[in-house]
Amino acid sequence: MKKGISRAPARGLLRALGMNDKDMDKPLIAIANSFNTIVPGHIHLNKLVEEVKAGIEEAGGVCYEFGVPGICDGIAMGLDGMRYSLPSREIIADTVEAMVEAHVADGWVGVTNCDKITPGMLMAVGRLNVPAIILTGGPMMPGIYKDRKLDVISIFEAVGELKAGKITQDDFDEIEKRACPGAGSCSGLFTANTMACLTEALGLSVSGCAATHAISEEKRKMARRTGALAVELARDGCRPKDMITKASFENALRVDNAIGGSTNTCLHLIAIAREFGVDLELNLFDTVSRDTKHIVALKPGGEHFMIDLFEAGGIPGVLSRISPKLKDACTVDGVSILDIARKASVKDANVIRTLDNAYHQEGGIAILWGNLAEEGCVVKQSAVLDSLRRFEGPAKVFDTEKSATDAMLAGKIKPGDAVVVRYQGPKGAPGMPEMLSLTAILAGMGLIESVALITDGRFSGGTRGLSIGHVSPEAYVGGALAAIRDKDIVRINLDEREVEVLLSQKEIRARLKERKMPKVTASGCLLRYRDSVSSASKGAVMESRS
Repeated sequence: MKKGISRAPARGLLRALGMNDKDMDKPLIAIANSFNTIVPGHIHLNKLVEEVKAGIEEAGGVCYEFGVPGICDGIAMGLDGMRYSLPSREIIADTVEAMVEAHVADGWVGVTNCDKITPGMLMAVGRLNVPAIILTGGPMMPGIYKDRKLDVISIFEAVGELKAGKITQDDFDEIEKRACPGAGSCSGLFTANTMACLTEALGLSVSGCAATHAISEEKRKMARRTGALAVELARDGCRPKDMITKASFENALRVDNAIGGSTNTCLHLIAIAREFGVDLELNLFDTVSRDTKHIVALKPGGEHFMIDLFEAGGIPGVLSRISPKLKDACTVDGVSILDIARKASVKDANVIRTLDNAYHQEGGIAILWGNLAEEGCVVKQSAVLDSLRRFEGPAKVFDTEKSATDAMLAGKIKPGDAVVVRYQGPKGAPGMPEMLSLTAILAGMGLIESVALITDGRFSGGTRGLSIGHVSPEAYVGGALAAIRDKDIVRINLDEREVEVLLSQKEIRARLKERKMPKVTASGCLLRYRDSVSSASKGAVMESRS
C-alpha cells in the first residue's frame, strides 16, 4: 500500500493522518476497538487502546484504529433485540475483515470483551491470517451487599426470589443497585469471561490476560505489551494459522471443561476453528469432557468469582494443573503453552483444585443425543445437581420465551416439569437468543433443583440447573422438538448422554406433518441470517450458497 510511484495517492492520504516519510517504512498495525458507552464490559476500552497505541509506537510501528460493534446481552435479554446478539458475531468478523484487508495492515490487535465480540474477533484472526493478537478487556469486580458478593446473575435471580417472597423489595432494589459496580465483563464465569479464558488457552492473548481485571494496573501494562507484541508478530511474519493448530483448539476445549465454562463455547469454538481450517466436531467436546476433571467452580456453578481465579493464579494456574493432558502449541508470548504451564503456580487450592480433589470427575460440558436431538444438544453438567442427572417428567411446551416466562411467574410450572421452549434456534427466532431470564427465574423461585428446561435456543453462561440448549435440528427446520406436546414424557440421562421424548418415530413423523409453525417475521440482517445460517451443531455459522 505504501511503496512505489503508483501508491503516491495512498501515501498522500496517510500523510493527512500525520504520517511522515519514516512512518512509511514502519509496520502498519490496525486496532479493532469495540469501545462503546452502552456495554459495561467496553466502557474502559478506549483507555486500554491508548496503551496499545503506545506499545505499538514504542516498538517502532504505526497504527490506525477502527470501531467494532458490541451488544450487551444482559441489557438485550428477554427482548426482541436479543435476536441480534449471535448474528452480530458474523458482523464483527466481517467488519474486521473489511477494515484490515481494505487498508492493508501488516498486523492487527483486537481490543475486545464480552460474549459475541471476542468470538467474532477470533473468527477474523483465522479468516484473515494476518499477524494478530487479542487483548480481552478484563472482568468487572463483584458487587457487595450484606457481605455477599454479587454479579448480574444475582439481579436476574432476584426477580424470582422476590416473586417467591424470599427477599424484600428493599433487598431487591439494593441488589439491582450494587451488583454491577463498574467497568468490565460480568464478574462470574459467564460466556464473556469463558471466551477470554479460551482466547488465552488458544495462545492468542498474553499469558494471564483473561483473569486480569478491567480496572487494574496490570491490565494497563498488558495492553502496552500487547501493542509491542503486535509489531513483533508483524515484523516476523508470524501468521495465526502457522501458530494455531487443532492441538491449540483441543487445549482450549480442555481448559473450558476444567473450569466449567459456558455452553456457548460449543457454538463459538466450532465457528472459530472453521475459520482456521480446523474441523472441530460437536462430539469432540464430549470426548474431551469425559477425559477432563472439573477443578474450578466459579459463578454460576460455584461460589467463586473471576477475582478469586485471578488471585489463585488465573489460567496459567489452571494450565499447570491439567498440564499432563495438554498438547504442545505456540502462543503469541513466543513460548509454548506447555512452558507457560510448567512455570505457573497455584496460589489457592480452594479455587483451582488439585486433580485428586476435583469437583467432578468429568468436565463442565456434556453433549446429549436422542430422538429429541439427533444432531446433538448441550448442557453445562457441572452446574446440574446430582439428583437431576436422571430426569423424567411431563412436557410443558411453549413457542415463545415470553409465554414460558409468563407461565413461570404465574406459578404454572411445577416441580418435575420439563419446560420446552422451541422455535428459538438460529433460523427459528431467528438469531438463537439466550434465555437467561427463564433459568434465573426458576433459580430464584426455587425450582432449579426439580425442573428441566429444553430449547433449540441458547442459554447464558450464567445459567445453572438442568438447562439443555442448542437442540439440533431445531424446530423451525422440522426437528423433533416441533412434534412434542404438553404432557408428553421427556427422559434425560446425563451419564448416558441421552435426551428423548417417549414417542415412536412414526408418531413423531405424523405430528411433524400436522405442525403449525408460529409466524416470526424477519427483515434486514436477521432475514439474511435466517437464509444462510447453519445448524447450531455446526456452530451457527453463515454458509455460502455457491
